[in-house]
Amino acid sequence: MPFQSPGVYVLEVPSAAAPIAGVGTSTAGFVGLVTNEVVMPFKPGRPLDPNHIVPEDRYPIAPATEPQLITNWEEFKKSFGNVQEANRVLANAVYGFFNNGGTRCWVTRVTSLMEDTTHTPAVDPVADALAGFEAIDEIAIVAVPTSTRIGTGEPAANLARRVAVRELVLSHCERMEDRFAIVDGEETVDGDLTPQEIYPNAAGNARGRNSNYGAVYFPWIDIGEKNANGDIRYMPPSGHIAGIYARVDANRGVHKAPANEPIRGALGLKYRISRSQQDGLNPGGINAIRQFNGNITVWGARTIGGDANITPQDFRFVSVRRLFNFLRESIDEGTQWVVFEPNTPNLWAKITRNVTAFLTNVWRAGALFGTTPQEAFYVKCDAETNPPEVRDAGQVVTEIGVAVVKPAEFVIFRISQWAGPGS
Repeated sequence: MPFQSPGVYVLEVPSAAAPIAGVGTSTAGFVGLVTNEVVMPFKPGRPLDPNHIVPEDRYPIAPATEPQLITNWEEFKKSFGNVQEANRVLANAVYGFFNNGGTRCWVTRVTSLMEDTTHTPAVDPVADALAGFEAIDEIAIVAVPTSTRIGTGEPAANLARRVAVRELVLSHCERMEDRFAIVDGEETVDGDLTPQEIYPNAAGNARGRNSNYGAVYFPWIDIGEKNANGDIRYMPPSGHIAGIYARVDANRGVHKAPANEPIRGALGLKYRISRSQQDGLNPGGINAIRQFNGNITVWGARTIGGDANITPQDFRFVSVRRLFNFLRESIDEGTQWVVFEPNTPNLWAKITRNVTAFLTNVWRAGALFGTTPQEAFYVKCDAETNPPEVRDAGQVVTEIGVAVVKPAEFVIFRISQWAGPGS
């Protein structure tokens, strides 16, 4: 604007700073079986005639393979029905999610967990459902809770399909690189409690593959359901564990291991695991759920493989993997403005300033190790990381190093006798 008269002029100018906001880490994505036989609840004020119930009296069931945003239990019932045989596992899992602290999830129903071989190529409903999650950027946790008996074939065929579902979930998370899989161990174990029996491969003769984008939890939990004979119907724990992830994220932060936390709604366990039994599970990345003084508690915080997950060993803890997912996704989304900007030292300084400000806040939250920001992380974007050949390729390279905090998994006190002062 032209300045003609003497005086003070206050102008609004755009800020040079582009703050990076941390992305959400607790939105879950659930895929589960809900058959077309599910009985949906009545709409308010319906039925108009109890003796003549029409389809319009009830809420319509959500279409299969289409993700639905669910923010509370009442919304789930309106889309997928209350807990019943046609949706039992998925409904109990989502209820456990909200009951344990979850607040937001996307739910996709499938009418079958088996591949449809009538099409060429065969259509896998779970794969289709997970593909629908790819466009939903906010999903950070994925679970596909399933019953022990997926199909109608022999036990070996059921095992192969359960393993195939786990593989689909893990592959989805590894491909997306911004979400984490919660995997249920087997409900029933023949023989000793070993990683091979709890998390088997498709043939059942070895343990399943390692992955630092997922964690296995065992055993299944008792939520108070019984069959017609009065026997307990155990539930896979993944939905409840996802709620614990969300609860810990909200109360402490994604850097806090989602362990040493009670499972709300759990009344018992199918297997009571002792310390000596967990000695053989924890190194293999099987996270035990144990009972202490009447409390059902998550007592493990490792990604699949544990000590065997050598490449990279840095990601053997759930909290470390999820923290890196959070950092990467936050920086990715918070620096989109950089694309097509002039690649000059001025841009490098802006990138350094904005990423440094973001990581400083992460350090203040307790997620990075160090008494000062300089000890906790570094950000380098300068002529050294961006020589002429890099700039000619249209690239701007920023190097970031972070010192993450890791869980105190083994707490050791050394006690000895002391004769007292003057001894």
